[in-house]
Amino acid sequence: MLDKVIVGSEEWCAFPELNIPTIKARVDSGAKTSALHAINIVPFVKNEEDWVKFDVNPIQSNTRTVIHCEAPLVDKRIVKSSSGYREKRYVIKSEIKVGELSWDVELTLTNRDSMGFRMLLGREAMSGRILVDPEQKYLLGQPTAEKLKEYYEKNEEVRTGLRIGLLASNPELYSNKRIMEAGEARGHEMHFLNLKYCYMKLDADTPEIHYRGGRVLNDFDAVIPRIRPSMTFYGCALTRHFEALKVYCLNSATAITQSRDKLYSLQLLLNNGIDIPTTGFANSPLDTNDLIKMVGGSPLIVKLLEGTQGKGVVLAETKKAAESVINAFKSLNANILVQEFIKEADGKDIRLFVIDGKVVASIQREALPGEFRANIHLGGTASIIKATVEERRIAIKAAKAMNLKVAGVDIIRSAKGPLLLEVNSSPGLEGIEGATEKDIAAEMIRAIEKNFKMVR
Repeated sequence: MLDKVIVGSEEWCAFPELNIPTIKARVDSGAKTSALHAINIVPFVKNEEDWVKFDVNPIQSNTRTVIHCEAPLVDKRIVKSSSGYREKRYVIKSEIKVGELSWDVELTLTNRDSMGFRMLLGREAMSGRILVDPEQKYLLGQPTAEKLKEYYEKNEEVRTGLRIGLLASNPELYSNKRIMEAGEARGHEMHFLNLKYCYMKLDADTPEIHYRGGRVLNDFDAVIPRIRPSMTFYGCALTRHFEALKVYCLNSATAITQSRDKLYSLQLLLNNGIDIPTTGFANSPLDTNDLIKMVGGSPLIVKLLEGTQGKGVVLAETKKAAESVINAFKSLNANILVQEFIKEADGKDIRLFVIDGKVVASIQREALPGEFRANIHLGGTASIIKATVEERRIAIKAAKAMNLKVAGVDIIRSAKGPLLLEVNSSPGLEGIEGATEKDIAAEMIRAIEKNFKMVR
């Protein structure tokens, strides 16, 4: 006990290996693990080992002072906060220096904007080394105002690129990681904005978007919405609010909303002279037989209107099977489409990636042997293909009809010619980048650069 150092409930510490010369910490024996404030957390591989890079704003309520850090990844761990919220966090190990004392500690990385301190020192890190006097503060000293000012000014970033937010749900998704990397490579300040952590202030004079902990997001130049289907309503509400704040959105909320409505999007495409497989829609199951005849009989496809990317899609190979599936869905009050099955496509479709009115890449997708493809991509392999002039024209026209700056347009080759299947407002990058070896993420960032100048 005599060998232990007595510290106060608040102390200044440093992390030499992370180039953090000073940061104020809350010393809390009630917390098991230690936590460091971190944003823009991105895992990567270095020398065949897992690492993580992240940014630290060491001063509370100051986003201009930024330290770029990277460290070997020790673990990914579920941590329960004092408010009961459970979160998966990256864990690193780094040397900490408190006064003249230094040792290695494990740190979980998390956004601590909502907390009073950028650093939390938990009991696992204190064990065997320090004792806490909760009535005291800064027993091991604190930097002078002059030192802090010198340090702050040295680490204040001068913005040269755009401040771009990626509005999505999963920072570890290949597409999201690639977009973050591409933006940073082109000199922009990239921020991953988790949909669930955003909330809005609707006010005629001072509308705002806030992030977990109260951070205001009104100072973004552009936002890239990549909204998962289950979050369409809330994600589009956030996108509309960014648009109201004059933040340039790569895809607008209106365009995303209509692309997610299968029936409306097909009607919109037809109104713009774009051919689709013959499709039927009905509210009542009493006319099932005529509905089946309408699309050419069996086999046929049954699609849930709320489904997407292959989910909620059934191939009915016989008339009896079609009647059973349609009636089963109708008994659940589910809205469905029935669609002719394009047999001659032989389990293949074409994905054309459209950015800012141009087809930047195209691939052919083919089902694995034994799988069926219900006029929609369900998996399998992807290979590079040269799309025809007509297919490129259809893809560009479809994206324009939906008013999408970024779109994945799916086309199927039939005996009647190319038919449009679906327009995706958040197309994945992994398959098309892997097959074509093109930097699609960089093309998306270039579209922002071009259009940002136009809207300004």
